[in-house]
Amino acid sequence: MGKANLFALLFMGCSRGVVRTMIAKPLVGPVESHQIMGVIYERLVRPRLFAEDAEHAHEQALSALSALSAAGPLCSLIAWANRVHGARPIELFGLKFPNAVGLAAGFDKNAVAWRAAPALGFGHVEIGTVTLHPQTGNARPRMFRLPAHEALINRLGFPNQGAEAVAKRLAAYPSKKRAIPLGINLGKSKTVPLEQAANDYLASFNLLADHADYFVINVSSPNTPELRRLQSQEFLPGLLQLMRKIARDRARKFGARPVPLLLKIAPDLTFAEIDELLATVAEHEIDGIIATNTTITRPGIEGETEGGGLSGHPVHAKVVEIVRFISLATKGKLPIIGCGGVLEPADAHRLMDNGASLVQIYTGLVYRGPFFARELAHALSWRHREWV
Repeated sequence: MGKANLFALLFMGCSRGVVRTMIAKPLVGPVESHQIMGVIYERLVRPRLFAEDAEHAHEQALSALSALSAAGPLCSLIAWANRVHGARPIELFGLKFPNAVGLAAGFDKNAVAWRAAPALGFGHVEIGTVTLHPQTGNARPRMFRLPAHEALINRLGFPNQGAEAVAKRLAAYPSKKRAIPLGINLGKSKTVPLEQAANDYLASFNLLADHADYFVINVSSPNTPELRRLQSQEFLPGLLQLMRKIARDRARKFGARPVPLLLKIAPDLTFAEIDELLATVAEHEIDGIIATNTTITRPGIEGETEGGGLSGHPVHAKVVEIVRFISLATKGKLPIIGCGGVLEPADAHRLMDNGASLVQIYTGLVYRGPFFARELAHALSWRHREWV
């Protein structure tokens, strides 16, 4: 049996243990039980995964979650056991999120494992980044752990099977049967010049629109040449205008509401650049911001020579600053999803205290394990309870 299958069995075995524990009147409460699962991951599973190449370990985890996705009844049972009880859903841009914690784009690029996200305790999941054309991404190795800093560096370059293949995969799972909202993160194909980028995004949108609860326009990855120039006034207004128009045209055609459009920005923008960007977002009535993508800077990390985007603990302080700035600049009217350096419940609280409506994790999942989303969701749930 391959390592991926062994890991899948370990993961599902631990998950079944959680269900059995909760059904059989556990000796510890819900918070303690998922903390125990976190200790199991950090002490037993993570050392083995960290002994392997980072991207290969990621592929093992993805294989495990894909196996869990295929086990429909078991997946649903675990999701039921891990849901947050007693908290009202979070309503944002016309969608209902059962809790505040989402799985960030980058983990499931090709939509092979997203159906397992509710079983891990997530309240939404974002697949991708998806490009119009299939592409292999940058040369390996292209993902690196920095355990001393609880961080990752990646220079993946949007490897994915392309929008058409992802659309075919999603077509098998109608949106009406979803337990949580599904976002689709769109990127520019590497071979497409910036001048044609808007049409490239548009073509991906048209292929995937039947399957998305919301779209994210990703113009902020540092790993596709010149992609971040799309955040500038040279390109951003035209891109957002076209995407908003096509979303509205499609809504009128089918008699539905327009699919929400969010913009994912870089943490390396100046506040003046963010101000300019926010004006463009307001002009074209974009529904929200994801703050932020990975950074090309190396805060608190000396001597690191690997190129690519940095995520994890070192970026958290900057992400909090940007979330606060956007919230103040828009008077709290523009929904923000905070994404960056969430490795403890206090990090998630900090983002929400400064204006985020939801949070997303990826690197935190690597360092804290598959039970971390459930821990965060329970820690944040008091914000969405009815207090009498």
